[in-house]
Amino acid sequence: MTHIVFDVGRVLVDWQPDTVIAELLGGAEALQRFHATVDFMAWHGEQDRGRSPGEAVADMAARHPEYAAMAEALYARWLDTIPGPIPGMPEVLEAAAARAPIYAITNFPAEQWPRTVESYPFLTRFQDVVVSGRERLVKPDPAIFDLLIARNGLAAGDCLFIDDSPRNVVAARGVGMDAVLFTDTATLQADFAARGIAL
Repeated sequence: MTHIVFDVGRVLVDWQPDTVIAELLGGAEALQRFHATVDFMAWHGEQDRGRSPGEAVADMAARHPEYAAMAEALYARWLDTIPGPIPGMPEVLEAAAARAPIYAITNFPAEQWPRTVESYPFLTRFQDVVVSGRERLVKPDPAIFDLLIARNGLAAGDCLFIDDSPRNVVAARGVGMDAVLFTDTATLQADFAARGIAL
């Protein structure tokens, strides 16, 4: 492989929104009621698709007004939803960058990306990052993979893609990339080694 393409959330940095939501709502039972009422991942997914935080809060206020204040506070406290890097992955990223050009494709709200990079500077190592909220494209849409390929003059067959979502791995393979499912750092290192990439 001549190019390595990473997902970000739950591959390079952890993402645990429920920790903050539970704190904002007052505990585990309130969190459970929230998830029984709101499809959080569908709602948050629209921010990944480019909806602004203000629009997201307005939508929550219109449909579930009891959670509007929580929604606003959640994005104000975005960095609290990211407890830190996945153990060992900053070192893997650095080793990969010394081995090959590295890129990222991430489903991520546009407004939150600069704040996250500022807090985790190792995320500046990429040759290019396709941020879904900026492009208004989200994985597993093949178009988001095609965008990275076209924008950087890559060949899909020269790319290894790493993601924690099975459907995103399938989508990457569908456009011609090699792709592996991320579960933990040690397994990823074994996946690299199986492809002749020593990190």
